[in-house]
Amino acid sequence: MRANIIRIGNSQGIRIPKVLLEQSHLGPDVELEVEDEKIVIRSASRPRQGWGEKFQLMAESGDDRMIDENLSSQTEWDKDEWEW
Repeated sequence: MRANIIRIGNSQGIRIPKVLLEQSHLGPDVELEVEDEKIVIRSASRPRQGWGEKFQLMAESGDDRMIDENLSSQTEWDKDEWEW
């Protein structure tokens, strides 16, 4: 499918046909990258997606405890220097 590059304010862009958006499942946020003289459009990554469910599973399995229990106690620096 061909498209024309059009002026959009001080930038330029293309109109992406609805059928291509539906087939690619692109959302409102995308990432653009140049690879081998091509512009690649990808759905924007959401690095923290699903964290809530994962933390819930950790809590249910009892795997949400401190790795080093000594880290939970205050040090002298914490008592003297840190402003809470």
